Parts: sequence; structure tokens; C-alpha cells
Amino acid sequence: MMILLLLGAAFAVRAQTRDSLLVVFWNVENFFDYHSENKPQYWTKGRFQAKCDAVAKTLLRIADRYGRLPDAVGFAEVENAFVLRQLVRETALRKLDYQILHYDSPDHRGIDCALLCRRSTLPLRDSAPKHVPDSVGGVMATRDILLAEFDSLAILVNHHPSQLGGKADRRELAQERLQALTDSLHAAGQPRTLAVGDFNEDLWGGPGTLKYNGRWEKIDGGFAAGFSRVREEVFADPVLLEADKAFGGEKPRRTFVGPRYNGGVSDHLPVVFVVYF
Repeated sequence: MMILLLLGAAFAVRAQTRDSLLVVFWNVENFFDYHSENKPQYWTKGRFQAKCDAVAKTLLRIADRYGRLPDAVGFAEVENAFVLRQLVRETALRKLDYQILHYDSPDHRGIDCALLCRRSTLPLRDSAPKHVPDSVGGVMATRDILLAEFDSLAILVNHHPSQLGGKADRRELAQERLQALTDSLHAAGQPRTLAVGDFNEDLWGGPGTLKYNGRWEKIDGGFAAGFSRVREEVFADPVLLEADKAFGGEKPRRTFVGPRYNGGVSDHLPVVFVVYF
């Protein structure tokens, strides 16, 4: 069974030993290819490249805080492999050894889950997309769950459906699929699993990852099993925030607000996990 991660106060770990991994999850909000027919209005090559640079620099700021590069980075709302190639080849990440994992999914918006993993610290054994079944046995038009298997560890990256349109069972079906995948991994002898993603539901409380109508919600997070300890932080870097003029305080600085380009990175904040074997 998956164990719900317990959140504590924000923390910084400057030195990590080899018995741990640093994993990041981030919904990067409509990270579209600038060639795409699905792209937002006014999405240009320059704005795309600026977002690539901002994502890369955020990962390096995480590395500076934790004293090490992330071993794996899960993303939601990435359109295609081109976006990921540009991110790892044309930014400050280009000299690092990140491997790209991405599969096109049946999502009606054309957005997918993806994973970067470092070849030197987390060599890949296998990966696959896992469809989410609908209520009649077909394939739901949503994001596939991305499964990546390493030695003695599996990482699942998910982006659960929203509840728009009154389809209240969609998230439940996605969660059941995630649980079934985790259970099957344990039955097959996989000792450790980490499921990270955007669950589209405020499951945890505590520091939020998204601000909706003036209220912070913790809809991004994870479940883990088989680790001796798991620590987690919402990475609320000031560069990722702006003033919330409508409700007060701060909020994530979005790339777009409606059709207007806002110059930010995402309406979600990244979540950082330190997992100990």
C-alpha cells in the first residue's frame, strides 16, 4: 500500500549521502512547442526559449539549495519530446546527463507527463506509458501515467483529470489505476515506489502549490512506499512568485493570464522530494 507523505516545515539539505535521491515534480503549465497548432495565442519562439531557460534555472536553484542536482524530474503539461529536447540541449542543463522519457498520450489538450533522469546516478532499466481506463473499459482521453523503472526503484508520474463538466469519477478512476500499478510493482518484487504528480485535488494541506480564488491548495505531491524516510518541500522560490493584487499576498507567476502573456513560468510551484533508502 502507498503511504501518504507527511509534510513538514520548509527545509534545506546541503549535503546528501548516496543512500538518498533528490526527485522533483513540477506542473509547468502549458509547456507547448512553439510550432504547435495547440499552442496558446501569442506563443512565440522567444517566449518558448525564455520558459525553457526559466525551468532550467529553477532546477539549478533547487540543486544549489540541496547541494546536488535532482536525480529525476517529473513534469506535467509538456506537449512533446521537442520541448524536452530543447530544455536539456539548449539551456544551462546542456552539459548535464539528463535522459528524456516521454510518450504521447490520448489527452485531448495534447499535454503529457514526462521524466528526466540522470544517467550517472539513476540509470534507467525500463519505461512505459500506462493508460487510464474509463468507466466502460476504454481508454480515457487524459494523460497517461508514466512508469520508469530503475534498480530497486520505480517512479510513476501522473496528472489526474480535472472534475470539470461534472465527471466526478474521472479522478477516482485515475487514482485506482495508480494504486493498481503500484500494487503490481510490489507483487513483482519492486521494493520501492514513488508516485509523484498533479492530483488535481487538495489532498495534503500545508504549504500550497497552486492558488485558486485567493486560497492556496496542495494539489501536487506524492505517495511513497519502501523507503526508510521521505521529506518534501514546496519550492516557493521568490522568482516564481508575484504579488496577488486581487486577494493579497503572493501567487505563482503564470506564463499566460488568459490570452495575455505574463512572463512567468507556471501557475504551479515545484515539489521537491528527498527519499532515503
